[in-house]
Amino acid sequence: MLAIASCLHQHSSLIKEQKSSNHLTARMSALNSENASTLENAMQLMIQTFHKYSGNEGDKYTLSRQELKEMLTQELGNYLGNAQDKDAVDKVMGDLDSNNDGEVDFTEFVILVGALTVACNDFFLEYHEKDEKKSDKKE
Repeated sequence: MLAIASCLHQHSSLIKEQKSSNHLTARMSALNSENASTLENAMQLMIQTFHKYSGNEGDKYTLSRQELKEMLTQELGNYLGNAQDKDAVDKVMGDLDSNNDGEVDFTEFVILVGALTVACNDFFLEYHEKDEKKSDKKE
């Protein structure tokens, strides 16, 4: 529990100290040591990815509709399909923007990544179960 609090404090400190996305990237790279676990590295990549797109226009701690569209296209295109579709981007924005401020903050971004991860895991499990049934029939 102490480690989680430390990580949250560290993330909060990074955001408060951020002067540019380059500064944040440098700070996160310093945290990315050889001793970091795979999951810790994944968490750092999520933070870096969010801040790579946030702040290009408007609030530097949120994703505008255009920033979200760019992020969906560049980072999640293989999973989401046609992120160029304005209606699809509007739907994702509407689903994520829980506080209805017209922007997606980091918490809302994590919900998107989490939901996609769950969907991918569910697909993998279904695919794996079908594979096992096929191999059982062959025996």
